[in-house]
Amino acid sequence: MVRLAPVTLEGRHVRLEPLSRAHRDELAAVALDPELWRFTPTQIHSIDDLDAYIETALSLQEAGTVLPFATVDRARGCAIGSTRFGNIDAQNRRAEIGWTWLGRDYQRRAFNTEAKLLMLGHAFERMDCVRVELRADVLNLKSRAAIARLGAVEEGVLRHHMILPDGRLIDWAYYSVLREEWPAVRAGLEEKLASHARP
Repeated sequence: MVRLAPVTLEGRHVRLEPLSRAHRDELAAVALDPELWRFTPTQIHSIDDLDAYIETALSLQEAGTVLPFATVDRARGCAIGSTRFGNIDAQNRRAEIGWTWLGRDYQRRAFNTEAKLLMLGHAFERMDCVRVELRADVLNLKSRAAIARLGAVEEGVLRHHMILPDGRLIDWAYYSVLREEWPAVRAGLEEKLASHARP
């Protein structure tokens, strides 16, 4: 059975802390970048938008459907983005990892790789998931490449699945990692993380 409880996941580069209102000011320093929200239903263009984002995440956590995190740069001790478990289906032992964003200066580095390693490990080894899902807008080639690099399997596209605030229809590309695939995926992520750490 998938167990839901706020938890802190700690690695060498990042610490994933339960998202709270206390993270707001640090997140504001990186969140108000329009490029971060180009391919997402979420749109954060003001402090009010960020406050609403945090409040929604906390409300959904209280309802038992998501586990939201602040992604913290351990070296600097400050929040640099956010991610979460969502669409949690306890009966069928599956969850989605997503709603992930990092300040632009922190992308293409060890932070996201380690965060995914920590989250997938928690999903399969603590939450007892048999399946973890990830998705990206089909137009977001950068995110799709990042998900593929994790070792997730592309399953297909949900066409016209959501409508953005500007009216654009999103087609989601869906990916998954299954419990039996996790050991190989973990080994690949650990190798990638080791290469990030080399000078």
